[in-house]
Amino acid sequence: MNTTKSKQLFTEAKKYIPGGVNSPVRAFKSVGGDPIFIQSGNGSKIYDVDGNEYIDYIGSWGPHLFGHNPPFIKDALLSALKNGTSFGAPTEMEVKMAQLITELVPSVEMVRMVNSGTEATMSAVRAARGFTGRDKFIKFEGCYHGHADYFLIKAGSGALTFGVPTSPGVTKANAADTLLADYNNINSVKELVTKYRGQIAAVIIEPIAGNMGVVPAEKEFLLELRQICNEEKIVLIFDEVMTGFRVAAGGAQEILGINPDLSTFGKIIGGGLPVGAFGGKREIMEILSPGGPVYQAGTLSGNPLAMTAGYAALTYIKEHPEIYVQLEKSSMYLENGFRENLNSVGKNYEMNRVGSMMCMFFTEKPVNDFKSALTSNTELYGKYFHEMLNRGIYLAPAQFEALFVSTAHTKEDFDKTIKAHKESVAHL
Repeated sequence: MNTTKSKQLFTEAKKYIPGGVNSPVRAFKSVGGDPIFIQSGNGSKIYDVDGNEYIDYIGSWGPHLFGHNPPFIKDALLSALKNGTSFGAPTEMEVKMAQLITELVPSVEMVRMVNSGTEATMSAVRAARGFTGRDKFIKFEGCYHGHADYFLIKAGSGALTFGVPTSPGVTKANAADTLLADYNNINSVKELVTKYRGQIAAVIIEPIAGNMGVVPAEKEFLLELRQICNEEKIVLIFDEVMTGFRVAAGGAQEILGINPDLSTFGKIIGGGLPVGAFGGKREIMEILSPGGPVYQAGTLSGNPLAMTAGYAALTYIKEHPEIYVQLEKSSMYLENGFRENLNSVGKNYEMNRVGSMMCMFFTEKPVNDFKSALTSNTELYGKYFHEMLNRGIYLAPAQFEALFVSTAHTKEDFDKTIKAHKESVAHL
């Protein structure tokens, strides 16, 4: 495979962009080699600057539920573009988007638009702190909620220690109010709540984790978590930036039948454009400025182009609920093909899937939390990634990410992918 132009671009990029990329995972650092520079995308395919074609299972890290460049979103954007790109003032489309989100996600009574998933999660935690008058919050090891300082925390030396910063530039003071619990371990939550009773504003969790690979939270665990938050008057936040409108029209909370107090969204609600949102109970959301004392702002929040693309995407979801049946069938077909391949070559790698999100871990142990995810052989994943890439299959360049299926993927795509997977795992 010729990637000469990509290599040249990466060399040039490193002169002007830190690490040569604008987001770390793009650099292929964890799998080795140089990143592929993409020129275009259409349907299930992307094309690099050297003219190579790939079946894409990243989908811009989740937003492309309908594949690349779907005509109904492109047409909506072209229409909106005629009116202008940004106003910094209210538009009708913001209202229509807010109405549609509250219709599709019953736990959301009010919603505010922001520009990214990181903005959504940090704003949700601030709202919870303002609402409760408390400072501390609980997050779970292995869950990723963006790059705000107080999210970049890892566990300390003991179960009840404060977290410690994972990045230079994050101070110990930022870490002091972040408490770390173990995913799918309710006892770790109970211990923290007991030790810091009356001090915890919020618990934030990915109900289906997508950043330690795909790891679903157990329903019983979430039910107990909901009960604890009710009893202790703690705001429960579901981070659905990745799962919102991806695994179901109402997100993971629809599948689980558990309503959080606040939810965060991104990815699909932008229809492929950068956007985020957070929303939930009216009594919590009404504390935000300008109506309330908790300040939160964004000059370009509710950008008309992002709102138009997002409205087109969510309207399509509302009018075509059958897409989730299609996505489940397609994803199951791909999963079954992978499993048959592994059996045929005598491998017992772990596979997790929820709807159109999937991950193969290079470990033979069940993966249900961060510690078990870390048993995966990342070096082996790197080799597998390049075997697949050389066969025209574009996967996440990191073990601890999800594979995303779209409605644009065809049986032909899946059969080609399954064949490439069989050849790739046989070479490991």
